[in-house]
Amino acid sequence: VLFFRVGDFYEMFYEDAVVASKILQIALTSRDKGKKDAVPLCGVPYHAADTYIARLIRNGFKVAICEQIEDTQTAKGIVKREVVRVITPGTLLDPKLIEAKENNYLAGIFIDKGIAGVASADISTGDFFIFEVKTSGLYDELVRINPAEIIHPEGYEPLLLKGINATLNPYNEWIFDYSYAYDLLREHFKVNSLDGYGCEELKPAIRAAGALLHYLKETQKRSIDNIRSIKVYRTELSMIIDSVTQKNLELTKNLYDGGRKGTLIDVLDKTSTAMGGRLLKKWLLYPLIDVSEIKIRQEAVAEMVEEYLLTESLRGILKDISDMDRLIGRISLGVANARDLIALKNSISLLPRIKESLSRVQSNKLKSIADGIDTLSDLVKIIDESINDNPPVGLKEGGLIKKGYNEEIDDLRDTRHRSKEIITAIEVKERERTGIQSLKVRYNRVFGYYIEITKANLSQVPNDYIRKQTLVNAERFITPELKEYEEKVLSAEERIIELEYSLFEEIRKNVASFTEEVLRTAGFVAELDAILSLTEVARRNNYSRPVVNDEEVIRITEGRHPVLELIESDERFVPNDTLIDCDENQILIITGPNMAGKSTYMRQIALIVIMAQMGGFVPVKEAVIGTADRIFTRVGASDVITKGKSTFMVEMTETANILNNATRKSLILLDEIGRGTSTFDGISIAWATAEFIHRNIKAKTLFAT
Repeated sequence: VLFFRVGDFYEMFYEDAVVASKILQIALTSRDKGKKDAVPLCGVPYHAADTYIARLIRNGFKVAICEQIEDTQTAKGIVKREVVRVITPGTLLDPKLIEAKENNYLAGIFIDKGIAGVASADISTGDFFIFEVKTSGLYDELVRINPAEIIHPEGYEPLLLKGINATLNPYNEWIFDYSYAYDLLREHFKVNSLDGYGCEELKPAIRAAGALLHYLKETQKRSIDNIRSIKVYRTELSMIIDSVTQKNLELTKNLYDGGRKGTLIDVLDKTSTAMGGRLLKKWLLYPLIDVSEIKIRQEAVAEMVEEYLLTESLRGILKDISDMDRLIGRISLGVANARDLIALKNSISLLPRIKESLSRVQSNKLKSIADGIDTLSDLVKIIDESINDNPPVGLKEGGLIKKGYNEEIDDLRDTRHRSKEIITAIEVKERERTGIQSLKVRYNRVFGYYIEITKANLSQVPNDYIRKQTLVNAERFITPELKEYEEKVLSAEERIIELEYSLFEEIRKNVASFTEEVLRTAGFVAELDAILSLTEVARRNNYSRPVVNDEEVIRITEGRHPVLELIESDERFVPNDTLIDCDENQILIITGPNMAGKSTYMRQIALIVIMAQMGGFVPVKEAVIGTADRIFTRVGASDVITKGKSTFMVEMTETANILNNATRKSLILLDEIGRGTSTFDGISIAWATAEFIHRNIKAKTLFAT
């Protein structure tokens, strides 16, 4: 839908107007109304456009913003306009349109010989990463990323349509050409080769990344300066949690309504910043496998658990820090206002206090965070010296620049501020000259400055007065002196706004040059916030530090379900022990009647393993956790009739996925296999599955029946 700027409105025409008027619930009118070829049109005020844009985006549309790029007063003929930006589901920047603690990813996909190359970018934060996966695992990885929009070569739709809740954009094949993509990435990152990013051999991923960058530049109509590097995500470095497991364990969305309440992230997320909230969610969906990395994070949490006053102090500081990632993103992309700069300044001003608070920490992770945080004093100085502390939202209203920053602006403001005194002086002088004591000098937007004289005194009006307007009881006049003064005041106002806007753009560009430093520091702040969140949850819920190792044993004493134990109930949650390994205790058969707690018991073990591999504390008295490479779940009875899958077919598909992909290092949860068929067939399938896992895979397995 094209938003075409006309004065104070964005107008929509033709089919756009017909469609948009229904979605936005605004009046549909027409140009040349009543004529045979009348043009349908509708419009929204430019200052309220964000609300309407959000509604169109939620309904699956893109919005092209066509702005007046010429001054209406100096333009000759029709004012020049250009499409300055195309807003799509995956390129949102307005904080009102995106969730603070959620990434808003745009993904690019290219498939070659059974390997899917995936690139993912959040333009609002500068996050940009790539990876490759077998096409059989593409769906699960897309569920973890949860992109808002996907670009891909034509013909991929059938592959991607199965359950991915994202806008799909088929794109020309040439955009995915390897040479074009490689050169575009090299040019963007200003490097001779991509060797330094460790992605040289990932050809399908490079093709996806190049196409994604092309799309961003095409829609944003500018250089994407806040994307500063490519991160390579390697699936083998973190636990794989497929889409079924993510759903069944209710990690980020509950099974009831898809909301956050009653999920593991709802329990764990006590972060104070949006940056920390986004990072903690990544830790949850990508648990670590490397034991040494897990222990490094554990040590930081353990130290903070013992330092109550320090953690409370740090959390108090972090609560006042805004979303630095998204602020610098808006600044570098040239869409930030003065309030964004002030919010960034205020946030950065708190960083020295964080560094000081961390000056005596002992763990390596916290020391690296303290060392990594840059106080960015030069950036604070730039904003502090130039931008008013409480500027307006708009950029063309004046009031942006501080007094003392620019001499010409200060002089013009003095002229404007002295206007009352000057007007009073003119009024006194004219009263003395004419002898009319009721004479008043006034101003309105239509007529500017004028002298108002009642009809009873018209005989005393001097010859040099020029009649401007006649009212019932009075007449309005101007004089050459008043006209000259009016031009001076109004031109001063216009010049102030023009100068302030020009200076603001310079300051914004100057601030944008610190993008890399701000993003790096924001990353350390987010890491600290995520650690403090795990600390707060551990302390509040009486968690213990688990022993995490590479052995093939999970030993839990008095384990609890982290979500259910917090639900208010008359019944007490009863802790349970667990011992499972790859030898004598490889398959545990969990039996009992309905509502006995079989599923709860199995799920709590999986959740405890995930929490341990995140590097946090867990709801146990004691625990030894041998790391898992994957967690598989086959839980419940459900069908997907719209895709031709019966309850039995869903069960068998999920079971086949487990048998084909599980390894000795995996943890498997099987909840009543074979319910979708007859009793003896069901028992046969369950028995054969258990035997195959026991003899061939040898993975740690919990089997409820």
